[in-house]
Amino acid sequence: MPDIVTLTMNPALDVTTYTAEVRPTSKLRCEAPRLEAGGGGINVAKVAGVLGVSAGAVYPAGGPTGDTLSALLAGGGVDSRRIDIDGLTRESFTAIERSTGHEYRFVLPGPELSVEDQERCLDLLVETATGARYVVASGSLPPGVPGEFVQRVADVATDAGARFVLDSSGDALRRIKSGVHLVKPSLRELREWVGRELRTPHEQAAAAHELVDAGVAEVVVVSLGPEGALLVSADTTARLKALDVPVRSAVGAGDSMVAGLVVGLLRGRSLRDALALGIAAGSAALLTPGSQVCRREDVERFDVLARER
Repeated sequence: MPDIVTLTMNPALDVTTYTAEVRPTSKLRCEAPRLEAGGGGINVAKVAGVLGVSAGAVYPAGGPTGDTLSALLAGGGVDSRRIDIDGLTRESFTAIERSTGHEYRFVLPGPELSVEDQERCLDLLVETATGARYVVASGSLPPGVPGEFVQRVADVATDAGARFVLDSSGDALRRIKSGVHLVKPSLRELREWVGRELRTPHEQAAAAHELVDAGVAEVVVVSLGPEGALLVSADTTARLKALDVPVRSAVGAGDSMVAGLVVGLLRGRSLRDALALGIAAGSAALLTPGSQVCRREDVERFDVLARER
């Protein structure tokens, strides 16, 4: 059985292409697209596999885009666990402007999932999570899935004896009350969660500590973009700086960070050193085009640098 099981309720077929220049009303001649199986948990599972850890991915999919996504995932070394749905799996389209390097990302909402679809996802997660050490729920919730659903996922992980890691936003964060080992909001998501501006590092750390003290999560990792990341637990507060690397594409960097974090914890690292591996994986993702998975050699190289900071 895989060590890590991920749940992606709103997967996407990621389509990435390049064009010389983005202009309104004009036909933009694009290069041949690159297709990747995407969505938060799927990306986490792919990166975990790159780092040598067995990972399974539970996800709903339907239609031709869902079939393409599943075929791509099957060829990537991930234990694919698909729930067939009537709706059409969404596409996420990224156009990169060669003249400037700017990314233009178009993200569709995804198909509406029925209550029956949601129950089948949970049933398959129960089956797949048996024996896993970590369950990771990552990405947005599609139409029809309430924020309360994430608490049910946390309960499934707890019942399976696995640690639960959450990387989501909006109502999914506001509705979670317990059972989370690690949650990774961005600074914007943390602000929305607690309803304050959090202008200073002290205010940011205090807000994260509130979530730990309330029993919502044992560990809070706040991604700060170019400023690095903040780590808070009951007995640890640490900030790690970002690495200075050239950015080819930021797609999937946050998911890669989560994967590195969880892999680091699986390997028995301290929280700080696990976060260093997370920063290394996120930085390595910046070097690859679109949502293409990071390279292990880049992660290992950056890991040395991140642990020294």
